[in-house]
Amino acid sequence: MTAGAVAAVDLGATSGRIVVGHVDQAAGTLRLDHVARFPNIPVRLASGLHWDLTGLYRDLTRGLADAFRREPGVASIGVDSWAVDYALLRGDRVLGEPFHYRDERNEAAVEAVHARVPFEELYRRNGLQFLPFNTVYQLAAERAGGCLGLADSLLLIPDLVGFQLTGAKVAERTNASTTGLLDVETGGWDRELVERLGLEASVLPRLVSPGTSLGGLRPGVAAELGAPAGMQVVAVGSHDTASAVVAVPMRPESAAYISCGTWGLVGVELERPVTTDAAREANFTNEGGVDGRVRFLHNVMGLWLLSESVRWWERDGSSIDLPELLAQAAAVTTAVPVFDANDPRFLAPGDLPGRIAEWCAERGVAAPRSRAEFARSIVESLAEAFARAVRTASALSGVGVETIHIVGGGALNALLCQRTADRSGLPVLAGPVEATAIGNVLVQARSAGFAEGGLEALRSLVARAFSPMRHDPAG
Repeated sequence: MTAGAVAAVDLGATSGRIVVGHVDQAAGTLRLDHVARFPNIPVRLASGLHWDLTGLYRDLTRGLADAFRREPGVASIGVDSWAVDYALLRGDRVLGEPFHYRDERNEAAVEAVHARVPFEELYRRNGLQFLPFNTVYQLAAERAGGCLGLADSLLLIPDLVGFQLTGAKVAERTNASTTGLLDVETGGWDRELVERLGLEASVLPRLVSPGTSLGGLRPGVAAELGAPAGMQVVAVGSHDTASAVVAVPMRPESAAYISCGTWGLVGVELERPVTTDAAREANFTNEGGVDGRVRFLHNVMGLWLLSESVRWWERDGSSIDLPELLAQAAAVTTAVPVFDANDPRFLAPGDLPGRIAEWCAERGVAAPRSRAEFARSIVESLAEAFARAVRTASALSGVGVETIHIVGGGALNALLCQRTADRSGLPVLAGPVEATAIGNVLVQARSAGFAEGGLEALRSLVARAFSPMRHDPAG
């Protein structure tokens, strides 16, 4: 086993980045070098809300070129991104920019899907919580719009990037598990379900597991990046949460995790899915994890509530300093409302502060009066939603949760971490912040021979390299 470096492409719902990870498991060292960061800004076209994947690909290839200039010894590339969204292709041609999961087209498609396969049966088959933007609903909207029949293949976002880099058309399992078209028990495409929904199974690509090589870079791409000929692209936990959970330095038998960014993914790691009626009614999901683990979790709206509120306030051209706003929120002593962070009205972009005030008015509750109070209300509401989801995950799974790990950008939000500890009555360990990139790097490193062992060995390396911030519940 030797030391080495790999490049991680980490695409989030608001930004992307290129990170070079240096791994020496024998020495217990793990280091990240941030090479590039670029915005990921959706665009509203006549057809709806779309991702600018062409611009995103341009930016990530520029970042990879910078990575190879800085570190010529990079051994491989791995790509992760958000889940559920996809592109349709005919041959090698992408049929338009992919739709954004927050596009309104999905609303009518939900009824169409459930008319063919009731949700109770759907949950037994795919184990997914109801979210109106799950791929299965998006594809129903695509079929109704007449575009699905033009395609001969479908690729999820990280798989699409991998295709552009290598020419390989595959579906990595952790992300494919979010489509609603995978059999929750076998991990394969549920072709009977696909047929009942009126979809074409022929568009679904071959499934691969994290750690699988997709092949070398296309020669033209390698030349553009300044990468060695034959540079390998490796499938990682391409759903960003799957990568993030790899880097949670936890003991799964007694811990819950919260991967907190645009979304807050709250759950536990299991060996087997839980598809009971109680799990369905609690709207918990069973998604694929690295090494065949199950991420049993609940989606909470997450820091989107705060970031979209800030974006709305900044429409007049002003600039809001988020750390300062959170400091002001921490100083708020008046009672603020705790609203339902998962109310569907908060999903679409727009005037979230106005919608929070609307939620309060409907219930005769005094709405926040200042931006600091709105921020504190959002933090309290998220903390309550996180604490409730942890308790439910424990009850449904049988995992006796003793510690909560918060990773991702939310680990930097000390107020949120502390209030989650207070509301759950459990200690919160915050960090690492860069969990997604770390998980991406570690799966590649293991594939390249720079690391070995199962998830426990990889997490031990994370624990040695990054010290979490502990937040104990108030006495």
